[in-house]
Amino acid sequence: MKKSIRQARIEQLINQYPIGTQEELMERLQAVGIQATQATISRDIREMQIVKAQDGHGHLRYTIFKAGNRSEEEHLRETINEVVTGLTRVEFVNILKTLPSNGNLLAAIFDDLNMPEIAGTLAGHDTIFIISPSADVAEKLHDQIAAEMNPEIAH
Repeated sequence: MKKSIRQARIEQLINQYPIGTQEELMERLQAVGIQATQATISRDIREMQIVKAQDGHGHLRYTIFKAGNRSEEEHLRETINEVVTGLTRVEFVNILKTLPSNGNLLAAIFDDLNMPEIAGTLAGHDTIFIISPSADVAEKLHDQIAAEMNPEIAH
């Protein structure tokens, strides 16, 4: 099966059903006659910029990350303002605390920007480690993130 067809079907399925795991996605694909390995599904998720986000009912589900009409930088600033609750710098690492279920989403935005200040990210449910090439660069990034944080949700 062509990748483009499989990925189009994946997009339809995650928009139609509350799918939260790769296993659920594989089962939905099999139900519509598409066989794919876990490695293929994982690669599709990465290529399609699929992230987990909380839906209106508080459940985690896959969604396709799209910045819409806003620039990616604007989207980053808005997301920092909306979800970052804490920020700590340790040497060349910035540690961001987010509202629950927002760590992966925000890390995906940072990753997509390919910022020279960021050598890599590691994200979880509500925490992101952002690794910079040096402590000086990490300090500048810390100041940029701090400037975008919402003081009403930061603690």
